[in-house]
Amino acid sequence: MKAFVKSSLVLLLLCIIKGSFAEIRLPSVFSDNMVLQQQSAVAVWGWSSPGEKIYITNSWNNTVDSTQSTGNAKWRLTINTPAAGGPYTLTIKGSNTIVLKNVLIGEVWVCSGQSNMQWSSLNGIPEIDAELPVATNANIRFFQIPQTTADHPQENCPGTWKECNAGSLKNFSAVAYFFGKKLQRDLNIPIGLINTSWGGTPAEVWAPEESVEKDDELKEAAKKVTKSNWWPVFAGSTYNAMIYPITSFNIAGAIWYQGESNTANADTYDRLMRTMIGSWRKAWKKDIPFYYVQIAPFRYGNRHIGALVREAQTKTLDYPGTGMVVISDLVEDVKDIHPRQKRGVGERLAGWALAETYAKPAGSYKSPVYKSFDVDKNKITVHFDNAVEGLILKAGDKKATEFYIAGEDKIFVPADVKITGDKVVVSSKQVKNPVAVRFSFSNTGIGNIFSKAGLPVNPFRTDNWEVATDKEEYQ
Repeated sequence: MKAFVKSSLVLLLLCIIKGSFAEIRLPSVFSDNMVLQQQSAVAVWGWSSPGEKIYITNSWNNTVDSTQSTGNAKWRLTINTPAAGGPYTLTIKGSNTIVLKNVLIGEVWVCSGQSNMQWSSLNGIPEIDAELPVATNANIRFFQIPQTTADHPQENCPGTWKECNAGSLKNFSAVAYFFGKKLQRDLNIPIGLINTSWGGTPAEVWAPEESVEKDDELKEAAKKVTKSNWWPVFAGSTYNAMIYPITSFNIAGAIWYQGESNTANADTYDRLMRTMIGSWRKAWKKDIPFYYVQIAPFRYGNRHIGALVREAQTKTLDYPGTGMVVISDLVEDVKDIHPRQKRGVGERLAGWALAETYAKPAGSYKSPVYKSFDVDKNKITVHFDNAVEGLILKAGDKKATEFYIAGEDKIFVPADVKITGDKVVVSSKQVKNPVAVRFSFSNTGIGNIFSKAGLPVNPFRTDNWEVATDKEEYQ
């Protein structure tokens, strides 16, 4: 009996000792089919038993890197990646062995925002439906982060990398796909896309909570965001769960489509975006380029609130490493907050990345933006940046629309417009002494003046007068 008890205790002890050695684990962003950022130092991290020796072997040059986990059962090391290529394997070995297969080296982009970034074939995007039969491309990979919130920054998030094909594309961001497709085609290298978006979310939730709470202006403005049962509204909630877990994963940059849910606090949106972009760059320890979409014309309930967000987004262009695409011409119905044309959106974002991030010839990729104006008697001449080749009317149109002119009385009336090269001359018989011009400065304004490259002129106003935001009555 004593011998039996003794052997049982030994067996129990061995089981306890064996059980104390945890298998090595990886965050979900490391999986088969993943894309690693090319020609860079890439962090690989995970969990294991405390003090365990971890070895990582890559198949591109068979280098073995090693580290030892800490007393907190965490480990992390950095490996160097080659120029774009693959597929490769990455082997992580400790008490167990994990082999990641079909790994590509290329360019990795984070794609974030609210519903217009989130929307996919499942939401009725005809352009994506047409892509499904020809979507298979092993050099484009998707990582989809599910909608999740957290009160504190998380170290992991659900998800797995998938090759682009009809099945994986169906539920993936249409804008992100068209962005990635153009990059992959023009750069001829693998592209990894991480989609982390949530319809309805205000920008506050995508910034670290402390970055909003420590700024009195942003903290007060956040109180104006409309509460909802369909999406989070509290600062940091999606950042903690859907951004922070991937901030150690090396990326090339980020694209962003959001702003519709910040019409209630448009006056601080530029400040908020600068804060959010800065906090992302701090978290990634890298000045990642940040290219974003100006919100589309839409019938909001109150006057000018969409125009004010677009104005704030234009101001953010002054923040280093940013770029904005204007999409007013890609809207078919101003009563639909979700324009169905996503190919043009993604490809215009890619144009910014190709030119600014990769220094590749991308043609004209910047919309004409208001620069300054001159007054000469009863006329105002408006000057633009990004219009050196000249301005043109939309094909088939006889006169420019959406230009308004005002005098000291601040009453705007429709203007007569003459395009002269890269300038626009505006006047009206009703305004003898003009002082201000507005273009498409309304919720639903869709102008018909373009650069010769076919990019719409950015909405603007020359004044800084108080803007009415009372309830708007539509015909």
